[in-house]
Amino acid sequence: MKKIIECVPNFSEGRNQDVINAIARAIKETSGCQLLDIDSGVSTNRTVYTFVGEPDSVLKGALAAARTARKHIDMRKHKGEHPRFGAMDVCPFIPVANTDMEECADIARKFGKKAAEELQIPVFLYEEAAEYDYRRKLPDIRYGEYEGLAQKLKDPKWKPDFGPAEFIPEWGATAAGARMFLIAFNINILGTSNQAHRIALNLREAGRGEDQPGRLKEVKAIGWFVDEYNMAQVTANLSNYRVTSIHHLFEEVKKEAAALNVGVAGSELVGIVPLEAILMAADFYIKKDNLFILDEDQKIRLAIDRLGLNSIATFEPNEKIIDYIVSEPPDEPLAQMSLRDFILEVGSRSSAPGGGSVSAVLAAMGTGLGAMVAKLTWGVRKYEALDAKMRKIIQPLHEITRALIPMIDEDTRAFNEYMEGLQMPGNTDKEKKDRLEKMQKGLKTAISVPFKTMKLGDSAWDAMCDAARYGNPASKSDIQVGARALETGIWGAYQNILINMKDIKDQDYKAGILEQAESLAKRAGEKCTEILELLKN
Repeated sequence: MKKIIECVPNFSEGRNQDVINAIARAIKETSGCQLLDIDSGVSTNRTVYTFVGEPDSVLKGALAAARTARKHIDMRKHKGEHPRFGAMDVCPFIPVANTDMEECADIARKFGKKAAEELQIPVFLYEEAAEYDYRRKLPDIRYGEYEGLAQKLKDPKWKPDFGPAEFIPEWGATAAGARMFLIAFNINILGTSNQAHRIALNLREAGRGEDQPGRLKEVKAIGWFVDEYNMAQVTANLSNYRVTSIHHLFEEVKKEAAALNVGVAGSELVGIVPLEAILMAADFYIKKDNLFILDEDQKIRLAIDRLGLNSIATFEPNEKIIDYIVSEPPDEPLAQMSLRDFILEVGSRSSAPGGGSVSAVLAAMGTGLGAMVAKLTWGVRKYEALDAKMRKIIQPLHEITRALIPMIDEDTRAFNEYMEGLQMPGNTDKEKKDRLEKMQKGLKTAISVPFKTMKLGDSAWDAMCDAARYGNPASKSDIQVGARALETGIWGAYQNILINMKDIKDQDYKAGILEQAESLAKRAGEKCTEILELLKN
């Protein structure tokens, strides 16, 4: 899988559309960079760009954006509400997929060195890229802002990590770093900038100073008035949304606003947000209001509603949630076929898809029928007394069914790995050794997939039994078919393990898997019989 790194440079220009567009073009025209979002503020006179790509591409994109800013932004003319000390004020790199913070810190250092040498600008490193602890926090580096930078650069303590230790009036300075995903979250206050700032001071980690810290960790916040919205805002950066979540901050702002007798009118997320943060908010409100929601789409709708994310502009999940933006379609050609095409493919003159894929289909069909029966019972007036019980049944069956679907294609891919080994040359001793190792690895993969199918199917039996015991009697035949299908799916997966196990050379591996698989197959037969007995009358 590709490495994906996010870069979120902030530029001190939010009013001149030509300049904003020029920087966007520089990023877009960099090969391998995908520009995800542009967020400009007139009052802040600041634009935040969010783009992603592989490490080298992101580095090139950031440099291209910096070059463009060097040509078009003159800090001597800049005025705005947001703290800043440079034309390209900050340039953080964030790990998104198949990478880590260390690699992002390395890219930040490369960017700082190259930008300083080419553009002759001072660059400071911050957060995880910082060389010194006292430079880790961005507010410390930016303290004094642009207006105080000339004096600050005279202090040897604040010599830039890269570039000249002198004041460049038209540019200022840039901070480059590596950090966790930062969420820029603004909460709308129907009051004054002073009231919004009082709320921010009470909540942000720094509070009003060392002797009066705020209540929420990993939160930086101020209050301001946004003329174009005709509203004040508590504007916050959540440095670690797993420490202080967006919904926690929102609820705390509501409490503070109520104490001041001012209204809260929703919120806005600036730039991109991780799916996890939105689902955390949804789960909070689901628990708070005793709701029962399983589908991800509905959870997102709930979070949008409860947080008021549509109050300024429409919150489009596919454009605002980074997981959706960078996701690739699942590699599931069999699972995505029409039912007719899948059956015809199974019946074709080919050994794959075969019994393993069909076993996964049957197991998924079985748990799916169990989920259906429970869902047809939940929410029906005559079965309201079973509401809590049905919720406990539905969730695992709903999740297991979805987890079994990828096994349909995984089984075929696992078989293909073995076939690749079988087709390798075997003339020399080395070729024979390599061929055997590849085939043994392929066999173990071919065993691991049906074994996972068995374990997933087995985890559904307790919920299946309860669906049979308490489910809507009108769906009796559905749960019977479901039990048989699940049992057959597990049995079929077991047979695939047995046939592939014959050629395994590792006897310890062989004994361990066979013992577990036999136990799961036996339990499947027992549980299916139990369900059928429950439904006899």
